[in-house]
Amino acid sequence: MEHIEITGETLKEWGHIPGPEFSRLLEIAQAAVAAGYGVEQIKAKLDTMKPPPPPPTLPLQKAGDVPFHFNIEAADDADEVKNLEMVRETMMAVMRTPTVTSAAVMPDACPAGPVGTIPVGGVVAAKNAIHPGMHSADICCSVMMTDLGEVDPKTVLDAAEKVTHFGPGGRANGKRFTLSQKLLDEFRANRFLNNPKILRMAVEHLGTQGDGNHFLFVGRSRNTGRTAIVTHHGSRGPGAVLYKLGMEVAEKYRRKLSPQTLKQNAWIPADTEDGQEYWAALQLIRKWTKANHNAIHQATVEGSGAQPGDRFWNEHNFVFKRDDMFYHGKGATPAWGDYAADATGLTLIPLNMAEPVLVVRGKDADHALGFSPHGAGRNFSRTEHKRRMGNVTPQQALEAETEGLDIRFPAGAVDASELPSSYKNAANVVRQIDKFNLAEIVDYIDPYGCMMAGDIPPFWMNKKKKGRR
Repeated sequence: MEHIEITGETLKEWGHIPGPEFSRLLEIAQAAVAAGYGVEQIKAKLDTMKPPPPPPTLPLQKAGDVPFHFNIEAADDADEVKNLEMVRETMMAVMRTPTVTSAAVMPDACPAGPVGTIPVGGVVAAKNAIHPGMHSADICCSVMMTDLGEVDPKTVLDAAEKVTHFGPGGRANGKRFTLSQKLLDEFRANRFLNNPKILRMAVEHLGTQGDGNHFLFVGRSRNTGRTAIVTHHGSRGPGAVLYKLGMEVAEKYRRKLSPQTLKQNAWIPADTEDGQEYWAALQLIRKWTKANHNAIHQATVEGSGAQPGDRFWNEHNFVFKRDDMFYHGKGATPAWGDYAADATGLTLIPLNMAEPVLVVRGKDADHALGFSPHGAGRNFSRTEHKRRMGNVTPQQALEAETEGLDIRFPAGAVDASELPSSYKNAANVVRQIDKFNLAEIVDYIDPYGCMMAGDIPPFWMNKKKKGRR
């Protein structure tokens, strides 16, 4: 009788991959040898036990294959030229993501992370895919405006300072706004939002604005002379935790579907149960964020004795569905009139604390994928701006750049990185909005004053210090 020896090397030659089942396959093969089976019979038997081949992964798209619209130009300025080059570089990498079908950038575009990360002012259209990294951790960052009538702007700013909350964390017990029980129940019914941390933050963070470039602005309508309040913030803690959970789920799909895709561009297939639940979670976070704006506005109305008129809002860090496509706006605002059930056709473009907030009607331009800018953007980082200040103190810079305005930083010192000089030239941005036919300006809210958190240590630094005690 022919001597047959089957080893691990034999199994490898037959196409079996070493793993948890390898020892069991060897036992079956050796038992078959002992029972008198021939080599070909044993090989055929083991072939039936091979796992099915994994589905083919999606390769990256070739550079230049995806339509890309550049609604931005650099003035004769080295910073703008460099910024534009960096935006182009990062967007070209984003567009290689397998799901992406088209992309655009706005005049306020600037990089927001490693190469391949969607920039601020970026818009990406994707097929059957929701990319959490493309709406960012500040989900539904948005602006809301309320017409407050003939009330004195200082009275409004004073009232707002008493009711709003800047800086990290939530409101203290006894100073919290009431969250709708219906909305809280809807959070609990969604598996992404039914999270102890999210549920706690949904209550504690209502009526808060955070830090960074979030603000409360008071000014007067150039059309009517009436006072208006504008707030800018996102979904705070609840949105940040949802983002993290969404990225974790998207990463599992990335490893399975497209390992070559950059981690920041991982996606959740929209037609999966995960995709449907995440989409529903985004809509609920949108409701919470709108309630957050409304809470601050209504408390300010009551505190100032204003007689409010119209109120509207729009988000610029979100995912929008149009027909069968998912449009990811990172610092970009939908410019079609019915992008949401509560859309009014009007949207807001803040520029900086010393410039008017623009009230615009979007043009829904194809070359902008139906979007318009969300603000002024930056040509260099906050750190670089502080370095360029040299020996000028933040207080001196504030006085020089905002003369005659009432600027307050209730949670910290003057934040030089939020002064007008840290942003792009507002006139250039407005000129490009017109040149690229992105929006029609219908009113200007000229500034009286504003509030921002101020120069405070990032939350992770506070945690680090506490850990050392």
